[in-house]
Amino acid sequence: MSSLEGEWKVERLGGLLPPMIGVRKTIRGEAGETRVGPLPIWPFRREPKEGSVALVYRTPFSTFVDEVRRGPDGSWLGRMTFLGLELGRFRMTPIDHRKVDRNEEKKEVDQQQKLRRKLVEYVQNVHAMEQNILLMLDSIILTTEDPELTAMFRAHKEETRRQERRLNDRLKALGGLGLASTGKDLAAIASAQAQGVADLWRADKAVRNARDAFVTEHLEIAAYEVLERLAERADDPKTAEVARENRAEEEAMAQRIASNWDGFLDFTLAGQGIGTGQVSSR
Repeated sequence: MSSLEGEWKVERLGGLLPPMIGVRKTIRGEAGETRVGPLPIWPFRREPKEGSVALVYRTPFSTFVDEVRRGPDGSWLGRMTFLGLELGRFRMTPIDHRKVDRNEEKKEVDQQQKLRRKLVEYVQNVHAMEQNILLMLDSIILTTEDPELTAMFRAHKEETRRQERRLNDRLKALGGLGLASTGKDLAAIASAQAQGVADLWRADKAVRNARDAFVTEHLEIAAYEVLERLAERADDPKTAEVARENRAEEEAMAQRIASNWDGFLDFTLAGQGIGTGQVSSR
């Protein structure tokens, strides 16, 4: 009887029993219980019989009895009875928790690997985004005539270079440098070059440059928010720190642009000979 100790998976063999998906029996000493997924537990007591063991359910299910006997390979074969009448037959096989634990560990490792691959993909995307923005800043600097505003964008270009280098270092550490990363960078550069040519011919350059830069800063802020959170889930504190540091610089730049809206507008209107009587807040 001692070989009945433990946890068992129950499989239907025949009769009136339904498919026994998720049915488990746990037996400790002279007592045990049957579980069916999330449903309430059915407790029972164990009683020896000649050549078999009876699992007698407690009230209000005392009219049900499982009779089990030894089967091959450590299993037990059983039949469920109601008032002595057989309802169906089943087999109990032991649950190997060591195997379950190993499977769970493998699942955790697989999930962590998937997270790391997704993290590499996000770092590649943000790195390509910064390559695009470096070229966009070149276009903005070229088409912004006010020296003070140009200096602001030049300073941010140096910040963006540092951000790109930090991301490149993380890609090296994560093994993410390769054809995929290079392809994303080239696509971003091509897009920025096409946009830069178009920027040379548009009117209201100062205001439009500021508007585009302001929108771009917030896209970067959002990208770094997501990257930081993904890095934390992937247990990569260094990438999370790079995302935080880069995001802080983007937030500061967005604030600098926001504090200069009047200056951008004044310069645009003045360049077209339009006076508003307003005094720039810069």
